[in-house]
Amino acid sequence: MKFGVVVFPGSNCDRDIQDALSNDLKQEVIMLWHKDKDLSMFNTEDCIVLPGGFSYGDYLRCGAIAQFSPMMQSVIEFAEKGGKVLGICNGFQILCESKLLPGTLLRNENQQFVCKNVFLKGQDESLLKIPIAHGEGRYYADARTLDQLEANGQVIFRYCDENGKVTAAANPNGSARNIAGICNTARNVFGMMPHPERACSSVLGNTDGKKIIRELVMAEQLVH
Repeated sequence: MKFGVVVFPGSNCDRDIQDALSNDLKQEVIMLWHKDKDLSMFNTEDCIVLPGGFSYGDYLRCGAIAQFSPMMQSVIEFAEKGGKVLGICNGFQILCESKLLPGTLLRNENQQFVCKNVFLKGQDESLLKIPIAHGEGRYYADARTLDQLEANGQVIFRYCDENGKVTAAANPNGSARNIAGICNTARNVFGMMPHPERACSSVLGNTDGKKIIRELVMAEQLVH
């Protein structure tokens, strides 16, 4: 499969995910400029990645302007046809602003930027250690939407402690129900605040990010 990485003005994790995909996961990567529209080189077995950063300076709201870029209009069409899309951090914010995923990302509960390693629990109960780096990472949706996400198995990651317990103390930003990542009902669009691309190399002392990328968009091993 091929990966496309969209580059917006203000993206600062685009090269991180490119390096992780091409060097650590040995995948073909094509960089995509926000002003372009062409996705004809990709099919629905491929994946478009929206990287972390501060697209368009995070003016208005995080991801609010990026949703209107020419490339994002093509990404939305790609997703609606069944193509895979992965949004990381600012990419998750863009997916929510674009209505490809429900809910929104609000300012962290403590009103501070948070940058550290956290633990995540996956749908298969696996425990993962992944870095976070965000100021607006608090996932929010109304109670009905949250209940639907739970019922449909769309919550793919939750913040937990080092023993895998999902607790308020383990929640770094105040996200509703400790949600760290979700997918759409068709399970082809994925959004998460933690940065798996920063945990793909043994040089960094952590390769848990490889497992996330492989299971979400490469091996299709998500538990329903």
